[in-house]
Amino acid sequence: MSFPRGAVVLVAYPNSDLRSFKKRPALVVQAEHVITGLAQTVLALITSNLTRTGPTRVRVLRNSEAGSRMRLLVDSVIVCDTLQTVSTDAIVRTIGVCPVMNEVDSALRTTLSL
Repeated sequence: MSFPRGAVVLVAYPNSDLRSFKKRPALVVQAEHVITGLAQTVLALITSNLTRTGPTRVRVLRNSEAGSRMRLLVDSVIVCDTLQTVSTDAIVRTIGVCPVMNEVDSALRTTLSL
């Protein structure tokens, strides 16, 4: 199963014990036309730690239009300098869509020096 770029998904991330996991939101940043032949996708993590700020991060307030469309439960930060490639099997479901991809793209360009 593939997930479109800009989809906000819940992902099963392992805890430090590697036996249990917690569902966390993440943003699909991989382009849809990229076909790797593997059941995986590239995600930017979303955190509720609002102290994580800077040019490589995008703040989204829960009560804003973006927060509503992303279906975030709390004020959050899209962390574009913490990218992960995950198996699509780890993605539990799609919860929303990110309407601020232009800001995410800018943060990704800074992260990747593009």
